[in-house]
Amino acid sequence: MNPKGYVVIREEDAQIRELLARWLREAGYLVAAPDAALEMTPALVIANVPEPHSADGLIRSLKGMYAAPILALSARFRRGLAGSVEAARRLGVEKVLPKPFTRKELLAAVRESVDA
Repeated sequence: MNPKGYVVIREEDAQIRELLARWLREAGYLVAAPDAALEMTPALVIANVPEPHSADGLIRSLKGMYAAPILALSARFRRGLAGSVEAARRLGVEKVLPKPFTRKELLAAVRESVDA
């Protein structure tokens, strides 16, 4: 199988991190934790943002480590396209995805972020 790209997952909750990794691997992506020493440039960074209003430092840090788009996940994001677009612009990320989300929603957000 030809991998679709390398994705870094920054998620503190081990169960959610493993679920995301499984869904991504099943869809053909290579997956690693942020501290993994891989010789590849990521196509995407997926980051949990517990408090979007105070996430500036986290986002700056991720942008400093990785030259890749960022998909931010949070239970604090509102559902709906307008809210998500505005939240992504405010945070300076490619896309946001409100929790909870389905496998289909995650993979669509990943595709849109990687293809952007």
